[in-house]
Amino acid sequence: MTHRNAPLSETGRLRLACCIVEDGWPLRRAAERFNVSVTTAQRWAQRYRAHGPAGMRDHSSRSHHQPRRVCRRTQRRVVGLRITHQWGPARIAYHLRHQHLSVSTVGKILQRYGCPPLTWIDKATGARLRAQPTPVRYEHDTPGSLVHVDIKKLGRIPDGGGHRMVGRAQGVRNRGRSGSGGGYHYIHNAVDDHSRLVYVEVLSDERKDTAAGFWTRAQAWFASQGITVKRVLTDNGSCYRSKAFNKALKDTHITHKYTRPYTPKTNGKVERFNRTLVAEWAYARPYASETDRLAELPGWLHHYNHHRGHTALKGKSPADRVPNLSGDYN
Repeated sequence: MTHRNAPLSETGRLRLACCIVEDGWPLRRAAERFNVSVTTAQRWAQRYRAHGPAGMRDHSSRSHHQPRRVCRRTQRRVVGLRITHQWGPARIAYHLRHQHLSVSTVGKILQRYGCPPLTWIDKATGARLRAQPTPVRYEHDTPGSLVHVDIKKLGRIPDGGGHRMVGRAQGVRNRGRSGSGGGYHYIHNAVDDHSRLVYVEVLSDERKDTAAGFWTRAQAWFASQGITVKRVLTDNGSCYRSKAFNKALKDTHITHKYTRPYTPKTNGKVERFNRTLVAEWAYARPYASETDRLAELPGWLHHYNHHRGHTALKGKSPADRVPNLSGDYN
């Protein structure tokens, strides 16, 4: 398609070329008649002689030699990561950082292959949905200015494996004869708003004293990383509205803020972490027992805090946003 300021359309080019080639007009006279340069008139005349009317169409302006073009193998890998993991351009660019791909390059590759934005597809089925409005996002300027706290409830895996590993029938039998089968674990999370640094404990319930004890240990851990917590954001769960939990905050002069009722998106950073926790640790692979799954958690948390690139942090890890952070996760 010609640009909006082009003096000639395809029909105009054909008329110009016919005047020169078929009617014998001089180049200068034809150029003046169609208000173009002599060079332009000559170019369209040459194309007409070589290709006829088909030569009047626009040609690609792309150079014939592109030494920095991403090879097809890498392009297929980008698309494969998108289809397999449903990652966005920033996450894929970080994963393939040894290929020196920018986020914009990955985005162009996905667009070229017809991959819609993640917000346009259903997470479970991958089916394309209509576009959703862009949410309002915020981020505090310093670590500790706000910490998001929440609880994720996970069913325990019986010895021998649950239904995700051995099928539903065998999973039910394993749960019936295993002393560890049945019940839930409660994953208590605390996520720093600015850095996304996270502290996690797996506990047996979500009672008020348990939540208060978790926060006391979480605050001590953040302090060991050089972070002074000023505010805590939670939902309106009974354990967070309890006197025990609020006393644990008040004793250390921390302001307690609540989300809007029945609006989990207002605590979105920890809700997003819960989704990552489930996808990349809890259900990342089949586990033979709950003990095996819990044994993987410390290593995964260290990877999350110190090595995993975050889309919201432009490919950096949470540790990169916290000055003088120690390399140990306790």
